[in-house]
Amino acid sequence: MACATLGGLTATGLGAYGAHGLAKVAPPHLVESFNTAVMYQFFHCLALMAIVVWMGQNASRLLGWAGALMIAGMLGFSGSIYSLVLLGTKGIGMITPMGGLLMMLGWLLLFIAVWRWEKVK
Repeated sequence: MACATLGGLTATGLGAYGAHGLAKVAPPHLVESFNTAVMYQFFHCLALMAIVVWMGQNASRLLGWAGALMIAGMLGFSGSIYSLVLLGTKGIGMITPMGGLLMMLGWLLLFIAVWRWEKVK
């Protein structure tokens, strides 16, 4: 839960900066990318919270892996975009789609866990 809430906190702060200050120092296409990263981070923080709550009732390793993949994906996807926009970091372009893939794999494992749980019910 700590990762999810820390992610929500940072997404809120970064989102506020993206909405109120970033446009003064970055071109519109980078502001749009930045805001996409914030949105994806928020969605995955909410998913992590749901996973943690569900793990309290269903100690599935799939849920743990789903959460871990989502965290790694957020760091890769959103983190690489933040780095590009805020620091001008070049040469990390492949990290962004790899982070997206990790998030998708996290969702896939979450789906499998839900499917298995519903099948047993």
